[in-house]
Amino acid sequence: MLIGTILRGKGGEVTTVAPDATVRDLLAKLAEHNIGAVVVSADGATIDGIVSERDVVRRLHDRGAGILGEPVSAIMTAEVRTVGPGDRVDELRKTMTTHRVRHMPVVDDGRLVGIVSIGDVVKSTIDELETEKASLVDYLHR
Repeated sequence: MLIGTILRGKGGEVTTVAPDATVRDLLAKLAEHNIGAVVVSADGATIDGIVSERDVVRRLHDRGAGILGEPVSAIMTAEVRTVGPGDRVDELRKTMTTHRVRHMPVVDDGRLVGIVSIGDVVKSTIDELETEKASLVDYLHR
């Protein structure tokens, strides 16, 4: 299965936050959209970084509540791994597991077109296995 197949099912909407938005603003977006990570982007099309709930929690622990007024750029991960719509889900699953990444932006022609979470990857894997099982059961009952 390809990453583009997941995006067709879930849609390509990506919540972004500007690098100069405060961490407090970031938390509001995470809560409002019930998501675990946000792409940091000044223009909504290019990627400046990514920031997750984990990043917030770790910085709160390290630096205290003062980070809430700091810009998102102060806590984001600037080196972001990305995938393309034509990449395979099984390769993404390996990458996410190996690098302990839960969210991966999808980029096509240099533009942000979606985001895939580990939950999306697990769901697609289960869907594939169920389809395969149904085919095998059908084959055995012929």
